[in-house]
Amino acid sequence: MIVAVALGLALGIQAFVVKPFRIPSESMVPTLEVNQRVLVDRFTPKLGNEYHRSDIVVFNPPKGADLNTCGAQHPDNQACPEPTPGKSDTHFIKRIVGEPGDRLSVRRGVVYIDGEALDEGYARISPNCATCNLEKEITIPPDHYFMMGDNRGSSADSREWGPVPKDWILGNAFATYWPPRRIGGL
Repeated sequence: MIVAVALGLALGIQAFVVKPFRIPSESMVPTLEVNQRVLVDRFTPKLGNEYHRSDIVVFNPPKGADLNTCGAQHPDNQACPEPTPGKSDTHFIKRIVGEPGDRLSVRRGVVYIDGEALDEGYARISPNCATCNLEKEITIPPDHYFMMGDNRGSSADSREWGPVPKDWILGNAFATYWPPRRIGGL
């Protein structure tokens, strides 16, 4: 009986409060390493709190993310302005760089919002990658967020598969718990 209660509590906490997540790729280096473990706050977003630029979030990307497919035709010098319909079953972790209504472009690896360069000291900027020069602006749709990995030259992200609907965000990553030398807040 005690084991069943403990198991039920653990599953309930993961489903509604805090969920552990393993970093699967190099897209968030140097902030997060491959196989590092983070905790994701699943409770606070249910209270209606908004997400903000520079938040690190776990989310389900559009189905197009599985194949880096955009939901709209667009010029080569523009980020994907619209996701494919439908949500992928995969979980990604990225940083929010664009909020609803922002006009976004990328020049030599630097993100510009409404014509102003973002100060992103956490990002590993790569001026020459295939998606690091997208000078033609897009406007982030209402209730969508533009996600990018901190390792800009090695991240498949919203530049290729478009903004993510708010409802597909699972929560904010707020702390690391593995490996022990990296334990702490984000």
